[in-house]
Amino acid sequence: MTVPPQPNQPPVPDGYGHLPGPPQQGYGRPHAGPNPYAQQPPHAGAPHPGHGYGYPQPPTVPQPYPVPGGPGGPGKPPRGKRTALVAAAVAAALALGTGGYFVLAGDDNDGAGGKPAAQGSAPADAGPSAGPSVDKGDGKGDGKGGGTEPDLNSGRKPGEDRVLWLKTNSVELPGGGAPAPAQWVVGDTVVKLAYKTVTGYAVTDGKERWSVTLPGTLCGATPNQASPDGKTVLAYKSGDSGESDCNQLKMIDLKAGKEGWTKEVPKEGIFDIMTSLTLAISGDTVAVSRVGSSSAFKVSTGDRLFARTEQPTTDPGGCKPETYAGGSKLVAVARCPDAGEELQGADPVTGRTTWHYRLPTGWRVSKIYSVDPVVIDATNKEKNERSIAVVGTDGKLRTQLSGDGKFAARCGLTLMDRSLQNCTGVVVDAATNTMYLPTEGRSNEIVAFDLGTGKSTWRTPAGPNREVIPLKVENGQLYGYLAGDDDKGGEVLSVPLGGGKATTVLRNPSAPAAKVENTMLSPQIDFVDGRLFLSSTHLAGSRDGSPEKLLMVFGK
Repeated sequence: MTVPPQPNQPPVPDGYGHLPGPPQQGYGRPHAGPNPYAQQPPHAGAPHPGHGYGYPQPPTVPQPYPVPGGPGGPGKPPRGKRTALVAAAVAAALALGTGGYFVLAGDDNDGAGGKPAAQGSAPADAGPSAGPSVDKGDGKGDGKGGGTEPDLNSGRKPGEDRVLWLKTNSVELPGGGAPAPAQWVVGDTVVKLAYKTVTGYAVTDGKERWSVTLPGTLCGATPNQASPDGKTVLAYKSGDSGESDCNQLKMIDLKAGKEGWTKEVPKEGIFDIMTSLTLAISGDTVAVSRVGSSSAFKVSTGDRLFARTEQPTTDPGGCKPETYAGGSKLVAVARCPDAGEELQGADPVTGRTTWHYRLPTGWRVSKIYSVDPVVIDATNKEKNERSIAVVGTDGKLRTQLSGDGKFAARCGLTLMDRSLQNCTGVVVDAATNTMYLPTEGRSNEIVAFDLGTGKSTWRTPAGPNREVIPLKVENGQLYGYLAGDDDKGGEVLSVPLGGGKATTVLRNPSAPAAKVENTMLSPQIDFVDGRLFLSSTHLAGSRDGSPEKLLMVFGK
C-alpha cells in the first residue's frame, strides 16, 4: 500500500521527488562496484594503497545547489551548501544533504569506467594455492614465507599485532581473471570461494582442511549468508561455452567440509532467462532469482518449495516477486502490472506474501540493507533521486534517514541479475534499532542513525587522513575497520553502542605486511574471535608470475 504524505509538511521543491513522508532534500549519484562474476580487463590496475580497504579515492562531483543547512565543521559540509555524492568506479556512495534525506540527482551515465568489460575465459582449474603460513598464531612464529616471500611481520613496531598467515593464488588467469566473491568464518574454519574452488582453512595456522571443486564456472553465491546449520548454496554454469546457462546449484556444508546435493534449476516459463542467478538464504530456504522468474528450494535437501511465477500472487495488487533478500526473514521485491514496484514479506516455505508496501510511482528498490527491521535503498531513476527508508511489516513507511555529510556504502555492480544485498560498510542492529554508515572519503566518520526517528545520534572519527567503515555489532560494541595508510597497517576499533571514544582492539603490523593489506582487491572483511580476515573478491590474474594475494589473517 502507498502511504500518503504526512499532513502539514512544507511542499517539496520542484525536481526533488520523495517517498511519502517528511519532504527533505539532498542529491548525488552512486557508482557501482565490481561485479564478481564479470570478467575484468587483464590489465586492471591495483587499488591505490592507503586509500582504504582496496577502494581508490573517487573524483569530486560539483556542488551547484545551495540549501539551508546547519553550521559547518569537521566532517560536515559548509553552511548553505548541499553535499555532493562522490563515488568511484568500484564504490557505490550514498549522499545526504544537510538537513535532508538520502536522494540522488544527476544524469544516468555511469561513465565508461563504471562497468567491467567481459574478456576471454578463465581456466578450468583456477583455485587458491596453499600459500605459506607466516605465523602459527601463538605469537612466536618468525613470520617468514616460503621462497622469496618476505617476513610479513619483520616491520612490526611496539604495540602492533601479527599477520597469522597468508594464502595466495598462483594460477595464471587469462583474460579477465576469476571471481572470488565469498568468505565465511564457521567455527574454527574460514572458508574461501575462489572461482571453481571452495576451500576451508584452519583459522589458527591456515592449514587446508578440505576443498570442493565446482564442475562449472561460478555464477552465483551468497557471500554473507548460510543456513542456521552452516550450509550454503552456489550456482555454476552448465558448460564451458559462453552460451551455457547459469542453472546448476550445489549445496556445500561449510561445517562438515563436504559437498551435498546438486540440482538443475528448472525453467518456469518461456521467459525464464538463466544468464546469472541471485541467491538469498533464509532458514532452510534458498531463493533463486533471475530475469523473468524466481523459485525456491530447501537448503538441506534441494527439494523445490515454490516458484512464484506459476502461482497467483497473494497480494491485492497482483504484483509478482522479481528478486529476494535473505537473512532472518525473506523479503521480496515484486513487479506490479502497472510497472510499479512493491516490497513484500514472503513465507520462506510457501512463498506466500505476508505483508506488502507499494512504492510510489517511479520508485524502485535498489538495495535492502536489512530484512529485520526492513531498511531499503529506493531510487527514482526518472528524477534521479534516492531515499533510505525503514518499512514496517504492517506495510507502512516508518522513517527516512537524514543527517549531515556524504555517506558511502560500497556495493557490487550487477548487470543481468538484481542483487539486493551485495553492499559492505553498512551495519543495522535490530536490538538497538540503529543503523551505522560511514561518511565518504579520507578523515571520515562512522555515524549512528536512530531508525525510529531517522536522525543521527552520534559520530566517531577515523582521524586525520584515515578511513573507517563499520563491520558488526557484538557484545555491546560496534566494531569497525580503520584502513591502513601506505606503510601503516589497518586497525580494528570498538565503540560503545551509545557512542564514545574508539578503542583499538587489533593493530595490524607496518610494512611489509601493510603494503599487502592495503592493496587487497575490494576485500571482504570479517572480524571473528579476535582475528581479522581479509580476502580479495576478484582475482585479476598475475601478470608478472608472482602469486596473487587471496586471503590474509591477522591476530594477536
